Amino acid sequence: MNIRDVAEKAGVSISTVSRVVNGSELVKRPTRSRVLRAMHELNYYPNLNARSLAGGRSRILGIVVSNLQNPFFLDIFCSFEARALQQGYEVLLADTGYRTDRLKAGIRLMIGRRVGGLAAIVSEMDPSIQEELVRVGIPAVFYDVATPQKKISVIRLNYRHGMRQAVEYLYSLGHRRMAYIGYPMPLGPTEERKSAFLETMTAHSASSFTVAAAADGFVGGQEATRELLRSGFNPTAVLCVNDITAVGVLRELRNQRISVPKEISVIGFDNIPLAEFSSPSLTTLDIPRQRIGHLIFDLLAPSHSAVRSIGRETMISPELIIRESTGPVP
Repeated sequence: MNIRDVAEKAGVSISTVSRVVNGSELVKRPTRSRVLRAMHELNYYPNLNARSLAGGRSRILGIVVSNLQNPFFLDIFCSFEARALQQGYEVLLADTGYRTDRLKAGIRLMIGRRVGGLAAIVSEMDPSIQEELVRVGIPAVFYDVATPQKKISVIRLNYRHGMRQAVEYLYSLGHRRMAYIGYPMPLGPTEERKSAFLETMTAHSASSFTVAAAADGFVGGQEATRELLRSGFNPTAVLCVNDITAVGVLRELRNQRISVPKEISVIGFDNIPLAEFSSPSLTTLDIPRQRIGHLIFDLLAPSHSAVRSIGRETMISPELIIRESTGPVP
């Protein structure tokens, strides 16, 4: 069976069947239902690899993320996918586990599938990846890594603005002994968060601060907190690279019967949904993940071809969300 058979059975043109297959909103609901019923009765399955826009551009988009178990990456993916499906696109997904070799493999797989656009929401990066995308000419959007070029746009987060808000808020509460828990691996965006913490503390002429490292996840936050407390440094406040690390910190402090925020205040980063429902609810820096997912799609979508042809850089500033996990210095 082919598309001509479907059109004949449904009593419509071949172009109408094509519009239904491509998710076009121009087809009226009764007509769409008739076409879909004909496809079902004839056991017709469209060749998804052949679906394309005018000019031969694929209706498949690719997205690569560093860690899908982290709700931050999952939220951006879900927002991006929802917008893409709404506009009749399909989405391929790859998870790198923060490894550049898997990032390269994922992007090359997307190139091989002839995706119409590619999003990379990753913390790891290799310059050769950007060079390869420029060479093949696929429109791409990177989050926090890479530099804008023709057909490559970058969305950046103003970590210094965010960290400055967090540290100055803690200073206003009287905190002077602070610790920062980041990642052990030198990833660009997470290193920028750490350096922003150090710069802000130095700007305040603070002498009592330290930095610890944790694997990404709840357990990493727990282990880093144990090591921090064993070290003899007794912070009155702990700032974390992200919310899932901060939730791990909250759990370990509770295990050690250390009251939050009466004895130690805790601040996360990202404002994932769990932050609001943790106990105590987590003070954090909000990154508008839904907005980022939609922005990525808009930069890759065909209706924004003028935008795609010229690389752009978009800066987003996180905002401090104050909840129960922070309070005055004991």
